[in-house]
Amino acid sequence: MPTPLADVRVIDMASVFAGPGAARHLADFGADVIKVEPPSGDPARRIGWTEEGDPDSLFWKLIGRGKRSVVLDLKQADRRELLLRLVERSQVLVENMRPTKLEALGLGPDVLLQRNPALVILRITGFGQTGPYAMRPGFATLAEAMSGWADLSGTPEGGPLLPPVALTDDVTAIMGAFAVMVALRHAEQTGEGQVIDLSLLESMLQLMGPLPSAYARLGYLQPRLGSGIPYTVPRGTYRCADDVWVAISTSSDSVAGRVLKLVGAAGDPRFASFKQRFDHRDELERIVSGWIGERDSDEVLRSFQEADAAIAPIYTMAEVMADSHLAARDAIVEVDGVPMQGIAPKLSRTPGEVRFAGRPHGADTDSVIEELGGD
Repeated sequence: MPTPLADVRVIDMASVFAGPGAARHLADFGADVIKVEPPSGDPARRIGWTEEGDPDSLFWKLIGRGKRSVVLDLKQADRRELLLRLVERSQVLVENMRPTKLEALGLGPDVLLQRNPALVILRITGFGQTGPYAMRPGFATLAEAMSGWADLSGTPEGGPLLPPVALTDDVTAIMGAFAVMVALRHAEQTGEGQVIDLSLLESMLQLMGPLPSAYARLGYLQPRLGSGIPYTVPRGTYRCADDVWVAISTSSDSVAGRVLKLVGAAGDPRFASFKQRFDHRDELERIVSGWIGERDSDEVLRSFQEADAAIAPIYTMAEVMADSHLAARDAIVEVDGVPMQGIAPKLSRTPGEVRFAGRPHGADTDSVIEELGGD
């Protein structure tokens, strides 16, 4: 099958997760991604879990998959010239230095676009290239704090919580890959490259849905609701009698009606609409949690499924890896002996492919320099 990005070369000179994540998505669909690393290597190689005898982390195996690894010390003029020659033969460059750092190397967008006017430059920072916070160090944790995410997360009686995974980085990576594809379409039509200014903070803000509007127009500040959300009740995680946890959602009136019937609350005027269920959240949640809490998980899951109501068990990662549906969908694939996430989304005519896991540091330096005709 053809790979849709087979004619796209990407220079990934970003580090850690968000920028390299965007480049990874492009590699999954066939782009020739050349990972340019300093002599010390991308810090992602040393973050998290490693297998005995392997210097590279499992994070790296995932984030570096499908990429060729090249070592260039960009503090040296001849290495910068090699990078610029690579720019001339590429369509995309991804970087995530703090604003002005790329320019300080003599590799600012003006220089890059002079060498290749059609180049798409994805710049990922904590707070963007402009604005009062632009020069602050930017990490996912700060974006999760300042976007409103952490304030919403947690139980009513507890403090705010940060996500236990690299949520901001993964969201920003997806937005970055999307923006690159939009800019590539423009470049193909006009021959004009451009700079994409993408921040971690604004990427997380996109996940807040209508909450900015609700505050601005109604003065509404969403409280911490645990696993609940204000516009869908009941919704959350519930403990069964055998201590198994399940999650349910009633994001449509028809599903809510089926759940109400199942738990014996059909026809109760307090729960007749989304607003009324919201207004009587505590009463309805007590009914649902009580019904579930009196039954073993097998009965709860079977009853909800027979009622065509939305329910799922709360999986550990062990259960994720053993799930038959995810296996049938190739949601987890084995790459060079390492199980990892498969390709998403799935395209019918031009599907992606995971070609190899993250390569050893500098494994492709010589071959890429040879392609450039350099030393």
